[in-house]
Amino acid sequence: MSSPSAPGIRLILPATSANLGPGFDAAGLALSMHLSVEAHAAPTFSIHATGRDAALCAALDRNLILDTYRSVLREAEQKITPLKLSIHNEIPLGMGCGSSAAALLAGVALADHFGNLNLGDAGIVAEAAWREGHPDNVAACWFGGFTTSVQTEIDPSHLESHISNLVQTATFPGNPAWELVLAIPSTSLATKEARALLPDAYSRPDAVFNIQRASLLVAAFAQNRLDLLRAATEDRIHQPYRSAACPLLAQLLPLAAEPEIAAVTLSGAGPSVLLFLAETTTFLEAETRLRALLPPEVELLSLRIAPAATKTILS
Repeated sequence: MSSPSAPGIRLILPATSANLGPGFDAAGLALSMHLSVEAHAAPTFSIHATGRDAALCAALDRNLILDTYRSVLREAEQKITPLKLSIHNEIPLGMGCGSSAAALLAGVALADHFGNLNLGDAGIVAEAAWREGHPDNVAACWFGGFTTSVQTEIDPSHLESHISNLVQTATFPGNPAWELVLAIPSTSLATKEARALLPDAYSRPDAVFNIQRASLLVAAFAQNRLDLLRAATEDRIHQPYRSAACPLLAQLLPLAAEPEIAAVTLSGAGPSVLLFLAETTTFLEAETRLRALLPPEVELLSLRIAPAATKTILS
């Protein structure tokens, strides 16, 4: 049972880019912008938020962090301790950068801490992945680097006893020297809407095409082979069907043929686009090239591959 005197906790969770072309619902990459949450037991719930979308992050109603926190504790039949939260958010909401995965993980981790649930890393990731519906962003956010994951289908009535085995994940740290550019449009796209654009079935040639490239994608990150990413990020499963709703993709995908760019891929379900720069290309050079192609309202961020989420117990 949790206690009002339970120590506080600080969580720092990275943004993520899922799919990376062919790794649909499996591959994820942690990115160097973060959601930071500090929580202390309090008489009532309160949130102080700064950073991106601060007003949304500070809302007590329909707040994914708090809703998840309460839900996990209710299902575990544990007392719901009110929390005083301080949130600083760098992750764009609704832009294919894993904002919901970071919020879900924060909620589960807070419930684990203040409810003494002892879920461990595997349990926290599995609980969040079950709520998210797919493990790609969640695994990358918690474990950092590049991850590829499998989510096991089990009977929900037996979820509690099997939760820690729900997700199997392999993780590679990624090369910290690789430079990435995230291109963010001014209009968001809900993941549910992006999923509705996909067909119910695929041809065998398209399935084989993606299996080959998804396998190469894993090898590229395992061996730090930036030269493999151009081919390894090609996709026929989701990007062609989402292109109309993600106009940046059609504008930027041709850059993958240029030697200055190592790869171009939709970030998650979109609408943002992630570019991997060639080793000799600087962000300033890439920004100059992109600004010549894109409208001024498109935001360009210089990013690196991020390490794992951190959890600090506060005195």
